[in-house]
Amino acid sequence: MAETHTDANGLVLAADGTPLKKSLNRALRAQKIRALLLIAPLLLFILISFVLPIGEMLLRSVQNKAGTSYVPDLIPNVVVTLEDWDPATGEMPPEAVYRALAIDFAVAFEERNHTQLGRRFNYETPGMSSLFRKSGRAVAGWDIETDGPFREAFLEIDEDWGNIEYWATIQNNMGYYTGGYFLAAIDAQRTSEGVTMKDADQRIYQKLMVRTLWLSFVITICALALGYPVAWLLADLPARQSNLLLILVLLPFWTSLLVRTSAWKILLQNQGVINDFLTYLGLAERLALINNQLGVIIAMTHILLPFMILPLYSVMKTIQPTYLRAAKSLGATNTTAFMRVYFPQTTPGIGAGALLVFILAVGYFITPELVGGADGTFISNRIYYQFSSSGNWGLAAALGTIMLAVVLLLYYIYDKLVGADNLKLG
Repeated sequence: MAETHTDANGLVLAADGTPLKKSLNRALRAQKIRALLLIAPLLLFILISFVLPIGEMLLRSVQNKAGTSYVPDLIPNVVVTLEDWDPATGEMPPEAVYRALAIDFAVAFEERNHTQLGRRFNYETPGMSSLFRKSGRAVAGWDIETDGPFREAFLEIDEDWGNIEYWATIQNNMGYYTGGYFLAAIDAQRTSEGVTMKDADQRIYQKLMVRTLWLSFVITICALALGYPVAWLLADLPARQSNLLLILVLLPFWTSLLVRTSAWKILLQNQGVINDFLTYLGLAERLALINNQLGVIIAMTHILLPFMILPLYSVMKTIQPTYLRAAKSLGATNTTAFMRVYFPQTTPGIGAGALLVFILAVGYFITPELVGGADGTFISNRIYYQFSSSGNWGLAAALGTIMLAVVLLLYYIYDKLVGADNLKLG
C-alpha cells in the first residue's frame, strides 16, 4: 500500500506530495484509458462493419438524390417557380415554370445529369425516364433569350410535358429529403390528389413482407421441432458418441451455402432424387417440391438447423440428469417429469435458438432465389434486385429500414413476453 501523510490543512497526500484523491483519480483515469485502448480495435471494427453501413442505409432511404447530386441542386430554377403551383387545380404549370425547366435542362444536359433526373422521377412515376432522355438534346439546342414560348416547345417534343401527374412528381421531389421511398416500400404513392395506395394487384412489397415473416416463423418452428430431440440426444449420450454426432451437426458449416442450396435444388426438382424415390414406392404423381414455399421451408430448415441445435445443446448440457430421476422417484411419469422439470430449464436455449434462426431466415435471399420461384421469394430478394439491377438504392434502403424496424419491434415484444435476460447461448 502506498505511503500517505497529511499536510497542515489536514489533506491526505500521496507519497509524491499530491492530494490522495487527485492521485487516485489520475490512476483510475489511466486504467480506463488502457482498457479503452484494448477494446479500441473491436469498437473500430463494429463501427466500420456494422454502425456505419446501417447509418448509411438509414440516410439513403430519405435522401432525394439523382445520381450523386441532390435533385433541388439540379433544377434550382424549377424549384423556385413551381413552388406556388397547385396540381389540385387541374391546370398545367405557367409559362415561367417551363422556361425555368429549359434553363435547368440545358445545364443538366451539359453535365449529363438529365438522364439521372429522369431515372429518379421514374422511380415514382413510370415514363419520366424516357421523357427526360428524349427531351435532353432538343432542349440543349434552344436559345433561352430568343426561343419561346417554352410550354408549346416542350409539348412539341412530347405531349407528356402536359401531364399534370409528371409535374406533381417533380413538385413532390423539390426537397433535399423525401419520404417517397418509404411510401413506395409500403405500396403507396403520391399523386396530384395526395397520398394513395396502389391497386391491389400492384402491392407487392406488403405481400413479400408478410410472406417473409410468416415463412421465417414456420422455418423456426420446423427447426425447433427437428433440433430439440437432436440436441437432447447429444446432451444425453456419453461424451465420445456425443462428440461424433456433434461433428455431423457442424459438418454443414464446412460446406458452401451455395453448394448446399444447389444440392437441394437437385433433390427437390420434379425429376430429382426425392420424387424418383417416391415414384419407386408407388406414388402415382410427382410432388411439386421446388419453386414454391414448400421448397424454401425444406431447404432453409436444413441450412439453419445447426443454429437451433447448438444453443439448445449448450443449455441442455448444463441440466443435471438427477433432476429427472428425482422427479420420477417422487411418482412423476416420464411425460410429467419432462414437461414440469426438464422442458422449463431448456426454454433459454429455445429462446436463443428461435431468435437466431428467425433473424437469419428473415435476411436470407440466396436460398429463396434458387428454390423459391415466384411464390417463395423473400423481401430480401427484392431488396437485392433494387440494389443490383434497378439501381434504386433509396427504395432498397427504405425496404431494409422497414425490415430492421419490424425485427426490432418483434424483439421488443419477445423481450416483454419472455425476457431477453432468459436467452442463453451456453
